[in-house]
Amino acid sequence: MRLATDTRRLVTAGALAAVLLAGGSPAAVAAPAQSTRPAASATHGGSYARLHSLADLSAQRLATADLVAAAKYGTDSPIDDPARERQVLEAVARQAEEAGADPEATVRIFRDQIEANKVVQRGLFRRWDADPSQAPKDRPDLGEVREEINRVNAELVRGVALSPEARTAPYCGGVLTVAAVRVRHEDRLDGLHSVALGRALQSVCAS
Repeated sequence: MRLATDTRRLVTAGALAAVLLAGGSPAAVAAPAQSTRPAASATHGGSYARLHSLADLSAQRLATADLVAAAKYGTDSPIDDPARERQVLEAVARQAEEAGADPEATVRIFRDQIEANKVVQRGLFRRWDADPSQAPKDRPDLGEVREEINRVNAELVRGVALSPEARTAPYCGGVLTVAAVRVRHEDRLDGLHSVALGRALQSVCAS
């Protein structure tokens, strides 16, 4: 965690991370003494739920990258698909406006989602090139895979719309890190998908 100028905030966020990683409840983190504001544990706990949801949905979206890679491998379909990417970004921008989310922030987050998806595809291509026995035997229908991606995209847009306070909070980075660690553990992500998850979440917290 980066050094914070507010030591009390740093200690609270660190305690939260320790409790969550140990499997405890955010409510176990006590509020600072003599504080007239709502308990920090309640605030962080709500933020954790919102950010964990975004991390979980990002991991679900990354799972589709395996199917996209399997559909494209050995064909003329490139990993980079600017036309498809524009369609996705335009669609999520419209959905963000309808959901009351910030379209610019939503598009930033989805650019990272797209790049993370390509991290997985490139990694799998390299793996299959190095060991053809690991290459997929069946080719998924790319149209069906994209329907699933669109479903997850819609859920992610809703998650972005529901989490402006969590994403702009000064402790967002620390809480998001804890959420991502939990998701990596829950989904048993390998090294490639763990790196890609970090890429997918890069713009979730507002700078």
